[in-house]
Amino acid sequence: MKINVAIVEDEKHYNNALKKIIDYDADLHCVGQFYNGNEAIVNLVALKPDVILMDIKLPDMSGIEVMSKIKPLMEESHFMMCTSFEDDDHIYDSLKFGAAGYLIKGESMDRIITSIKDVSRGGAPMSFGVAKRVLNYFREEKSVINSHLNDLSKTEHEVLELLAQGLLYKEIADKKDITIDTVKKHVGNIYRKLHVNNKVEAINILKKH
Repeated sequence: MKINVAIVEDEKHYNNALKKIIDYDADLHCVGQFYNGNEAIVNLVALKPDVILMDIKLPDMSGIEVMSKIKPLMEESHFMMCTSFEDDDHIYDSLKFGAAGYLIKGESMDRIITSIKDVSRGGAPMSFGVAKRVLNYFREEKSVINSHLNDLSKTEHEVLELLAQGLLYKEIADKKDITIDTVKKHVGNIYRKLHVNNKVEAINILKKH
């Protein structure tokens, strides 16, 4: 069975070039070409292609906005950004709203075809520079998390561990042989040092660590 592909790209020559190489491949079939966000929103949900090649800069809205609007209605479709933007904000916003892959324009047509097939099988193809940025982002995030956790005192860390185990303030107070007010004070310090607003966020940081 062929992999059905739709293209959302406002530059007509590039859009047609993509269609040509897609239809040339025996395993692929282009089921739609769209040149702006509104066209894509109106048609993609009904088409339900296996893979959508999505540009970010469109005349009426961003490709990320298009994806954020229709991705919840197209759980079986895979979005792959194909764009000239290589900055952190566009990369992370795309991934956050559901992109499974991210290619920079200028990749060879062979690489694009391979990536379409890869993403249709559940892969996450990315241009080298994009993959490097994503990796660095998670390394930096882990470093920041470790730094914040290291700011906790031994008792604060123990209280956070007990919270993560599901203990209530009174149970923590009994276990640590301290008052509930002291537990609350420790919890307030934990929130402040971890830069969070509630127990769930604090426990999530502990789990990430």
